[in-house]
Amino acid sequence: MGSSAKRGDVVRHALTRGLVALAVALVAAPLLLAAFSPDALAQEQRRRWFSLRELFAPRRERVEPEIDRPPVSNAVPKRVVKPPQKKHPVPREPELVIAPKAPDARTVLVIGDFLGGALANGLNQAYADNTHVAVIDRTQASSGLVRNDVMDWPKGLKALVEKEKPSAILVMLGANDRQSMRVGGDSQPLGSEKWTTEYVARIDALTKALADTKLPFAWLGLPSFKSSRMSDDMLVLNELYRASAGRVDGQFIDVWDGFVDENGAFSSTGPDVSGQPVRLRTGDGINFTAAGKRKLAFFAEKPLARMLGLSETGEPAVAALPDASLSPGDAGAGDRTPPMSLNDPALDGGTELLGATVEPGGAKQRPGAEPDVSARAASGRADDFLWARQAAEPASGNAEATASTR
Repeated sequence: MGSSAKRGDVVRHALTRGLVALAVALVAAPLLLAAFSPDALAQEQRRRWFSLRELFAPRRERVEPEIDRPPVSNAVPKRVVKPPQKKHPVPREPELVIAPKAPDARTVLVIGDFLGGALANGLNQAYADNTHVAVIDRTQASSGLVRNDVMDWPKGLKALVEKEKPSAILVMLGANDRQSMRVGGDSQPLGSEKWTTEYVARIDALTKALADTKLPFAWLGLPSFKSSRMSDDMLVLNELYRASAGRVDGQFIDVWDGFVDENGAFSSTGPDVSGQPVRLRTGDGINFTAAGKRKLAFFAEKPLARMLGLSETGEPAVAALPDASLSPGDAGAGDRTPPMSLNDPALDGGTELLGATVEPGGAKQRPGAEPDVSARAASGRADDFLWARQAAEPASGNAEATASTR
């Protein structure tokens, strides 16, 4: 009995300790969770290290002011989709309709680079409705005189003339020639002495080929460009073209002033052929708009009209009429009026000069001379000066009587 009673006590004590431990665990669990919560940890991190000062003057906890914050939403914000903006396309040039040309129309051959192509387009605009002028565009956009792999103009000109049989030739090129050139196997930079000498020789070769065709031709100068360095080079090249054309009695047409402002600087806008302000150059500052091409051709119209024998309206000029005057031997064939002098008395049908007076005996007195008051005239006529003589005689008689008394 004694041993069984002891075992019962042990079991009761064990159960009691287990229940107490369970109760403690249940009470400590929430405390432990609160202690290790994020807020508690953050608050613990903000506390300073323990010091002896806190034994006598415990530090008060700083109460952070409450800040109203908007509630955090887990909703995904809606994406605002903007409507697509309409792009303004670059206006396309209107399609050019060219009227059929007459069989005997005068033809203009245009050669050169991409600027020459712009010139040909402008001439087509100018003569679109003119059946007497046809424009033949044989330009090569990438051609020039520095490189002849695209087109060798001095050598290829003769074949073009024989094929197209033009009445006049227009040349415009050089915008692609701002590059080094091989001279004698060596590369020479732009503007060097050897480069300039070789370039002038190639210009002269082309102008000589133009002169050998026996056709009238004109060389159009280069315009200004947006790049100031490029414009400076164009001015130098223009003088080379002008001098070479003059050596073979060719014509040089300067277009520079048509595409600069009042200060002589590049301008992408300006007056068109009708005087209205328009855009003449594209955004790159190199190419021409449709209005710019038309203005480029405007500079060539008058010289071209003289070369083609056209009138101001673009029609073929009427030949001068033959001289229909009679030869001296055919004087009797017509009723001719001989020339007369303005001093001829017969001009007004009279026989005397105006203002002349007739003296007694038929003698004439020159015009402007004092009339002879001694001449007897009909009484009452305009030249009857008798009243003047009668008025003068008493005066003279009285003077003589007065003198005799003295």
